Amino acid sequence: MFLAMNQFRVNPERAADFERAWRERDSYLDGVPGFLQFHLLKGGTDPDGAQLYSSHVMWTDEAAFRAWVGSDAFRKAHAQGSLKGITSGPPQLSGWTSVDLSREA
Repeated sequence: MFLAMNQFRVNPERAADFERAWRERDSYLDGVPGFLQFHLLKGGTDPDGAQLYSSHVMWTDEAAFRAWVGSDAFRKAHAQGSLKGITSGPPQLSGWTSVDLSREA
């Protein structure tokens, strides 16, 4: 499993606008090979007072995520509206691969 997370620093007075933008947009993820699930997470505030959010997208593997990044579905999803003025800069992407903790027999 591969987990792609984008962390967003949101201007606190625009938090409702940020959530609305996510609620109203089409992700174009349904039917994308390897897509498992999506969540938008709300955290605390950073030392500068920005409200923290993270998008949490689970994929079968990193190859599925990379294929999506190069797809029409990705371009369509990211062509919808701008978060300019809502966020204080671009999101910070991090990728995580699950560790197999099963015991060998």
